[in-house]
Amino acid sequence: MTKLQLRGKDLIDIGFPEGRVIGVAINAMTKHHKRTSKYKALEMLGEVLSDPERFAGDGIFGEVSELLLRQQKKAEPETPVLRQEPLPYVTFGESQIEKGAIEQMRTAMRLPITVAGALMPDAHEGYGLPIGGVLATDNAVIPYGVGMDIGCRMCLSVYEMPEGAFEKDRKHLLDLLKDYTRFGNEVFERPMDDEVLERDEFKLIPKAKELRERARRQIGTSGSGNHFVEFGLVHLPEAANPWSLPPGKYLGLLSHSGSRALGAGLAQHYTKLAMSLCQLPPEARHLAWLDLDTEEGQEYWHAMNLAGDYASACHHHIHRRMGKVLGMEPLARVENHHNFAWKEQLADGREVVVHRKGATPAAKGVLGIIPGSMTSPAYIVAGRGGADSLNSASHGAGRLMSRRKAKASIDFGELKKHLKTHGVDLIGGGLDEAPFAYKDIGQVMAAQSELVDILGTFVPKVVRMDAE
Repeated sequence: MTKLQLRGKDLIDIGFPEGRVIGVAINAMTKHHKRTSKYKALEMLGEVLSDPERFAGDGIFGEVSELLLRQQKKAEPETPVLRQEPLPYVTFGESQIEKGAIEQMRTAMRLPITVAGALMPDAHEGYGLPIGGVLATDNAVIPYGVGMDIGCRMCLSVYEMPEGAFEKDRKHLLDLLKDYTRFGNEVFERPMDDEVLERDEFKLIPKAKELRERARRQIGTSGSGNHFVEFGLVHLPEAANPWSLPPGKYLGLLSHSGSRALGAGLAQHYTKLAMSLCQLPPEARHLAWLDLDTEEGQEYWHAMNLAGDYASACHHHIHRRMGKVLGMEPLARVENHHNFAWKEQLADGREVVVHRKGATPAAKGVLGIIPGSMTSPAYIVAGRGGADSLNSASHGAGRLMSRRKAKASIDFGELKKHLKTHGVDLIGGGLDEAPFAYKDIGQVMAAQSELVDILGTFVPKVVRMDAE
């Protein structure tokens, strides 16, 4: 008799649910009944499927039974009850924050899994958790609390620059951005290889496996919307900086982007899954969570970390490529995620999952970048470790008006004049990313002076974004 061969589709056809249980069931059959006919094998698995309790603890089908029983338990969605009143939380720069974002934060603080929270001064309305919202939960992760662009991140490389060299090289820097960066649907003809693409998660997580080829093509590229790559001037006012660089001006390369189609695809998949398993009232439905003790929660956690590492790899490719054509090695580099979840400890020692949806990690001494707009400075910062902010700070200036309102109310001629006044050359971009659409970064930084120390600034001069 030939060796038994089973496919996942064979098990799905007899009623098995999709997921890890299929691989476990196939492995059990091929290991212990490899000379059984396909018909007989499916008949045996059908018995396990119809009465998994009977096979609990079985030496061959025990794990299959356990996974099926867990799946049955999940079939009845959880309907959690929200707290009557939100837990208290601290808002930084409340006068600058729209009502909708505050209401969203109040709803998040009513979740039964919520332990603590904070709202950053750049906050504005999003889906579920507001952008600029920080939320600590008990052993649960909220996909929309991380955001659609998992691992969206900043990266700054600092290079030596002779006095007056920037204006002399401006045209060259503009050409480098045109030739060596890609945005939106653009990709490089020959993407660089990266070890992140060989990660086991791409084999073990079905959705990641589905997205791997697109991730391979897009590595080293930037997204649309507010994502950018730009050259500018770095000013370090003090000699006592983390890199021991002399005070003065330097050339800077700053990038802002995330995990591209990989992160978006994973976020959509797991948000839909969370909402099917955790059915919250309408006002809180985008805050559906996955328990980290479940297979789904663990799978999302691994997928999220994969997307975060992929986002980091994309930035490193951008900076490696630009450094190569510049013929320079960076003197310093600063980078940070701002759409992610971390396992951290509160002051009382309790472990929680801290979601930072559009917020910068700012534990004591942790470095980060907080950008303004294409005509205002980004700030190089070191965290001060604020307990009230859950060791967080803003991720930027924050939007003053929606994209739709910006497109409807901002004049293109006005934008061109503003860019010229500030000495900024722009490739691509759109009215929805005009500086007028953003809050005053100076006011935002003033509202969080207790959260971060400012180490230096980056002033953009040559900016590339996706075309509108």
